[in-house]
Amino acid sequence: MERLPPLPPPTMNLSCMSEQIQKPYMKFSEWKFKLFKVRSLEKPLPEHNHLANNDKGKMAAILDNITEEQTDAVGLMSQDLLQTDTGLNNSMETMDKDVFHVNYRENTTHQANLQHLCRICGGSFKTDPYKRSHPVHGPVDDETQALLRKKEKRATSWPDLLAKIFKIDVRGDIDTIHPTQFCHNCWKVVQRKFSNAPSEVYFPRKGTMEWHPHSSSCDVCGTSSRGVKRKKQALNPQTSKKLRIIAGRAQQIRHLRNPKQVNKSLMKKIVNCKKIHLSTNVLAVDYPADFVKSISCQVCEHILADPVETTCKHLFCRVCIFKCLRVMGSYCPACRYPCFPTDLMSPVKSFLSILNSLAIRCPVKDCHEEVFLGKYSHHLSSHKEEKDKEGYVHINKGGRPRQHLLSLTRRAQKHRLRELKLQVKTFAEKEEGGDVRSVCLTLFLLALRARNEHRQADELEAIMQGKGSGLPPAVCLAIRVNTFLSCSQYHKMYRTVKAITGRQIFQPLHALRSAEKALLPGYHPFEWTPPLKNVSSNTEVGIIDGLSGIQHLVDDYPVDTIAKRFRYDAALVSALMDMEEDILEGLKSHDLDDYMKGPFTVVIKESCDGMGDVSEKHGCGPAVPEKAVRFSFTLMSITVAHGKESIKIFEENKPNSELCCKPLCLMLADESDHETLTAILSPLVAEREAMKSSSLVLEMGGIPRSFKFIFRGTGYDEKLVREVEGLEASGSSYICTLCDATRLEASQNLILHSITRSHAENLERYEVWRSNPYHETVDELRDRVKGVSAKPFIETVPSIDALHCDIGNATEFYKIFQFEIGEVYKNPDASKEERKRWQSTLDKHLRKKMNLKPVTRMNGNFARKLMSKETVEAVCELIKCEKRHEALKELMDLYLKMKPVWRSSCPTKECPELVCQYSFNSQRFAELLSTKFSYRYEGKITNYFHKTLAHVQEIIERDGSIGAWASEGNESGNKLFRRFRKMNARQSKCYEMEDVLKHHWLYTSKHLQKFMNAHNMLKSQGFAVNPDQSIGDFMTLEDSLEITDSIEF
Repeated sequence: MERLPPLPPPTMNLSCMSEQIQKPYMKFSEWKFKLFKVRSLEKPLPEHNHLANNDKGKMAAILDNITEEQTDAVGLMSQDLLQTDTGLNNSMETMDKDVFHVNYRENTTHQANLQHLCRICGGSFKTDPYKRSHPVHGPVDDETQALLRKKEKRATSWPDLLAKIFKIDVRGDIDTIHPTQFCHNCWKVVQRKFSNAPSEVYFPRKGTMEWHPHSSSCDVCGTSSRGVKRKKQALNPQTSKKLRIIAGRAQQIRHLRNPKQVNKSLMKKIVNCKKIHLSTNVLAVDYPADFVKSISCQVCEHILADPVETTCKHLFCRVCIFKCLRVMGSYCPACRYPCFPTDLMSPVKSFLSILNSLAIRCPVKDCHEEVFLGKYSHHLSSHKEEKDKEGYVHINKGGRPRQHLLSLTRRAQKHRLRELKLQVKTFAEKEEGGDVRSVCLTLFLLALRARNEHRQADELEAIMQGKGSGLPPAVCLAIRVNTFLSCSQYHKMYRTVKAITGRQIFQPLHALRSAEKALLPGYHPFEWTPPLKNVSSNTEVGIIDGLSGIQHLVDDYPVDTIAKRFRYDAALVSALMDMEEDILEGLKSHDLDDYMKGPFTVVIKESCDGMGDVSEKHGCGPAVPEKAVRFSFTLMSITVAHGKESIKIFEENKPNSELCCKPLCLMLADESDHETLTAILSPLVAEREAMKSSSLVLEMGGIPRSFKFIFRGTGYDEKLVREVEGLEASGSSYICTLCDATRLEASQNLILHSITRSHAENLERYEVWRSNPYHETVDELRDRVKGVSAKPFIETVPSIDALHCDIGNATEFYKIFQFEIGEVYKNPDASKEERKRWQSTLDKHLRKKMNLKPVTRMNGNFARKLMSKETVEAVCELIKCEKRHEALKELMDLYLKMKPVWRSSCPTKECPELVCQYSFNSQRFAELLSTKFSYRYEGKITNYFHKTLAHVQEIIERDGSIGAWASEGNESGNKLFRRFRKMNARQSKCYEMEDVLKHHWLYTSKHLQKFMNAHNMLKSQGFAVNPDQSIGDFMTLEDSLEITDSIEF
């Protein structure tokens, strides 16, 4: 059936419609002229005139369903319909014009009123005296961005942030319905949400504002003029009737403002991407027009290059949309919807795969190859290479192909450069007095400057001027770390020394940063065989977040702490590579081959301790103390299997020094917070357990070598051992962490006890405590599990912490001195005032005789000075009874004979006689406590006295030492934490902890320590870069460091 031509619009007054229907081949120009002539004289109707559209739809449906036999009848019927419809439209045309103008004016006023209201709460900007507002669709301002970065939250645009805080989606807003700004009060709500305010944030309203399109009863327009009410004027009857008719018609007509037409030719001139983007004409297949439009940019109409998608689902080239947004404003070029660069997203992968699989013809001349769009850039690069080759053609007179200059022998290089050498020599003799060297160096210097390699050019220029290249970067890094210089302090010293001496003695900061990369974990590649379970195989892992495994959103806060750490295996690799020279020297000293592949056995001492209050005291300090915890390790020894024996090629000489105690994890938390310690240290424990059953393959000295690790957790004080092993606190009746003795049993039997506790047994006892399989009472169950009340999560080796043992015993002797002064053995019931008077008398006497200032809490230095024979002699001056003098002196003498056994690193070598006498001395010491000092130790004993008397000999026989495995190195690092924190003061504590951990690791580097030792040897002689210069031309390193003290940092 032949389809009829379309019917003219009903507004046209055409009388011969039936003739046009019967003759579809009539000239088009006649009625086209009439159509445009009529429409040019009248105002066009709104686009959504429902009545007109419905009548047109009826006419189209009628004309589509008729057949050729009904053509005449339809012609007559349509003629009647047109006459009636023309009369109807003529009567309503003037009314629609007025409705259109009124609606447009009302919508414009409504939209202007919306610009003065808040999108979130609906408040007016006029109430703010400063009239501050913020864009709803814009990027986050700098102040909020800094606050989010401080809290480690990721949000770059206001729509994301408002959706998470106020639970509203502003991406689908329309500017005729929704405001585009929000007020400063709502901005403050966002700020308080992420600040450290202890109180909760309350939104000023019950909920967010709901916005509706403009209507006759619009709240926005009705409340826009807030002021004195005007007197209502009486309306003209004819005018009021007309307005009622217009209002009635306005309810039936939905008016939408026509979007602004965008000049596409102007946009094409703005982007100007004809040379960089491919036209749709290069498509190898004749695709449908709609498909071509879907894969082309809506601005330049070329094939999409690096496509991005807006929130209104339009596709553009990334370069084109950025240029349009920068020039024409933050609106979509296709639909004028608000659009910002932060809202642009990449399309779905399925669309990108279809786009990259399109076949195109190469537009390069004389190339008719068809390639996929995804591989076009690679294909185009081959054309560029051919073009470069054609630009410079090698002249080769036969023979082999010409090789690169650097790959030739010296004789061949001289032969090829013979002509150039003669030219340079001629120029040097003519211009520079025959100095060929300076001419060549100048040419090389200019070549480096032309390629922007200014660092090498500066070094070459310093060499040419005879100033030398200064200190190596590693030496400068060692000086900076060991003198605790911040970035600004080091940079000022670098500039001052360079300005005074005219030489670059110290290297700039960027050279130091490149030097420290090789010393930090994550630089050296390694491999585990078999691979570690639940640990990534990636080796380029530096400082990571201690809470990186916890999933959290903006509103859900994780564990309230800041923790930074290295991955355990990467840290061990970095520590071993730092000791590469020591390991190879150890092999040579024992006449072993340098190329031995192992296996090497590495013994690791683990330490963990709280650092107390580390808050910076500005004025009165923070209200809540800021506590920190550090987990560290020390490489104690390295042995290698040679035949049937193991040879120790390395042993740490100072195992309790802060220079060998390497930090692994830093956290701002309390050591008594069991949940936080478990959450942060559990990944470390998992990595350690995985490394126990695997071996490390690391290339050292150019040869892959195998390493196995033995971990010994001995560097814990008693408080932390009880925490990580799930035991009750130190005030428990179960006195010891090594055996199951109660306090009463330990006081009745001071000597005869053995080590019975272990990590595996504590886990079993925890399961019994948790499940109570025998249905016992609390006291019976507690007696069965021997004080285990929590789940152990770190394996420790049963041992004694020598440092805290010394401090605990000194505290007990300090009490004994007070009781002897007050003669408690005669009068045990003394009042508090009397006991305070004894302590005051003892403090004054010790300060006078021994220069010991009283302390509020016993520390290591006070304990070392207190535990001496001179102190006992001074105390005896305050005691009247001679017999008590002898008992007190004998007790101190026995203690001083026992102390070296557990304090020395190797007692069998340093004090073998005292090791043999330890059993007799401990028994005599226990006898004195139970007889002469029974007033203090009848039915009770302290934890450290019990360990000193009962377990020292067993641990010495098992480990060979107690002092070497103590936590003193970790304790010594506490002062380093405060120094490095002051050195790396940052606005964000997160980045501050990273810098502290990094510089503390560099401080323990043996590679840097060797440079620092060599520097200390040269300090007395003075350091000169060039000894040929005069005395006034060089400057010692001490003078340069004095300059930093004189500068106001």
